Amino acid sequence: MPIFEYQCVSCRHEFETLVRTGDTPACPKCASHELTKLISLPAIKSESSHALALSAAHRRDKVQQGDKAREQREYELSHDD
Repeated sequence: MPIFEYQCVSCRHEFETLVRTGDTPACPKCASHELTKLISLPAIKSESSHALALSAAHRRDKVQQGDKAREQREYELSHDD
């Protein structure tokens, strides 16, 4: 089941949607069926792009971990049980 990119002719909203055989996609914003299929860029995976994505994910996870630890500490300090 391929994912296609469309632009709505009515409201100009761009979106991606999963299109099954026999289904007619509609704009999620205005429900119009007048759509223009956009040309999608292919996803290219190489060792270097994989390494960059993995590095970015590690940085994001580290920031989120710090945020969660800070929130937990603030919660513990504000609740004396």
